Amino acid sequence: MFSHLDDYYCFAMVVEHGGFSAAERATDIPKSKLSRRIQKLEEYLNIRLIHRNSRQFSVTDMGMQVYERAKVMIEAAKSAEDLVQNLSDTPRGTVKLSIPTSMAQNEFTKILPEFLNRYPEVRLQLVISNRRVDLINEGIDLAVRVRTQLDEDSNLIIRRFGISEQHLCASQAYLNQYGTPSTPEELETHRILSMSDQFIQQSIELKCTDGSLEKVQIQPVLLGSDLIMLAELAAKDCGIALLPDSVTTDKIASGELVYVLPDYHAQHGIFHMVYPSRKGILPAVRVLIDFLAEKLTEECEIVLT
Repeated sequence: MFSHLDDYYCFAMVVEHGGFSAAERATDIPKSKLSRRIQKLEEYLNIRLIHRNSRQFSVTDMGMQVYERAKVMIEAAKSAEDLVQNLSDTPRGTVKLSIPTSMAQNEFTKILPEFLNRYPEVRLQLVISNRRVDLINEGIDLAVRVRTQLDEDSNLIIRRFGISEQHLCASQAYLNQYGTPSTPEELETHRILSMSDQFIQQSIELKCTDGSLEKVQIQPVLLGSDLIMLAELAAKDCGIALLPDSVTTDKIASGELVYVLPDYHAQHGIFHMVYPSRKGILPAVRVLIDFLAEKLTEECEIVLT
């Protein structure tokens, strides 16, 4: 059936314009080709659609019924083309975006209002999770990630923003009570709040501004995989936490947290964005990609090296 769609179109054009000559003028399809197409369709359907001779043109009763249904197919095809054209002209529709939990609660609460105001016809479906989503199989248009290694999937395009750093932070009240460490080794005796929830005894590797590395054994008093929670607990005098700058920037600025061993940091991961490398990306996805590249790069200048 689908191989005859062009035949239905030619037949509908001839009926709509009242003859082969008029249809030729309207469609720029030669009369001979229109005639062949209709003859082919008649052979396929095994019915007569048009009575024709050198001086008369008329459509059979069955031909009129076929014409009415052919018009529906043509209108549906035109509607599909109009839909694509409209989507291609103006950013609109739903974009599915995956972002880590901490970024959803920090950077994205600051930048998304501007995007939504700028593109009122775009709707965002946020997948807020720290797990590594499968963009292709889960139908994700775009994912923002912080990972120690970049994806190697050839089906994905990667835009790298920078390296996200972590620093040790605590409240000034905690440091007043327990003392301020002057060397990494002194962390072994402090109350540590840890992101890892797998082992009680852990080690952290810190890099000094002079390039030297220090590996320190710690015994956390609290384990939890939520960065926002750890930042809040650190601000409430519960201990020292190693946190990404993107989470602590506001609390450092307000004085809720202060840096501990400010000459040392740890790498949190590579801050990047990934999206499927397929042609014909919809404008709504394209403008979001460009917007995030602009805004997150600005953030990188503040919190990333």
